Amino acid sequence: MVRSMTGYGKGFAENSDARVTIEMKSVNHRYLDLNIKLPKKLNFLESQIRNKISESIFRGKVDVFVTLNEHSDACYKVSINETIAEEYARGLSAMAEHLGIRNDVSASSISRLPDVIEIEELETDEDSLKGLVLSALDTAIDQFVQSRIAEGKRLEEDLLAKMDELTSLVDKLEKRSPDIIKEYKEKLSGKIAELLEGNNIDETRIAQEVTIYADKICIDEEMVRLKSHVAETKSVFALDKEVGRKLDFLAQELNREANTILSKSTDVEISDIGIILKTLIEKVREQIQNIE
Repeated sequence: MVRSMTGYGKGFAENSDARVTIEMKSVNHRYLDLNIKLPKKLNFLESQIRNKISESIFRGKVDVFVTLNEHSDACYKVSINETIAEEYARGLSAMAEHLGIRNDVSASSISRLPDVIEIEELETDEDSLKGLVLSALDTAIDQFVQSRIAEGKRLEEDLLAKMDELTSLVDKLEKRSPDIIKEYKEKLSGKIAELLEGNNIDETRIAQEVTIYADKICIDEEMVRLKSHVAETKSVFALDKEVGRKLDFLAQELNREANTILSKSTDVEISDIGIILKTLIEKVREQIQNIE
């Protein structure tokens, strides 16, 4: 199954105490690169989140954003350090008396002084938070994978159409290839006849030259391999696993055969077909870079 490396998914879970929202998005990457952004309170779940994502996603740069909104006002406890407050009050009162100034100290002014007010974050129910996070993550992963599958389907249709185009181009090469030898032989015989001015032509020598030329420009093996790679590429689409790396390898092999055909070609028509072939294969390679 072809899955794109670009995708998006979102999930949330909620109870009376909190709501967890998870968003996932990805772009192309050679391997799996997970970037997980968590609130400090949920850091204890990072390893589990990473492992769970890795079970379903194999390639791509994936950004994961986890948001925690707590409903309860009882998440924090505010207390007054009365000992420190009293010391501040006594000290400020003594300073006012010593300087002969009015003591205008109030409770609110003392509360703003360091360490008077203490805010304590209460312990949270980690099991409850864990359940919310994993539930939201399941939904986000499911949406994320489905978006990759949908985009992958479009990529597969496009690539299959391009494979048919490649096959059509190879058919043209097969049709043209035998004519090149025939034309070369006729051209060679004509030149020799012109040089010999009517004298007998050594057919054996011409046959030898034609054989050497034919061996030099023969692209039979390249055409066979091209068709084989196209067939294998089509079969890979049906595999129920990560196929991007396999398709990338096959695209490289297709490109190798096209390069060889162009390097051997001495015929304009073959060269033109070879250039179209290379251009099409390059488009295939670009599309494959998007596949997981």
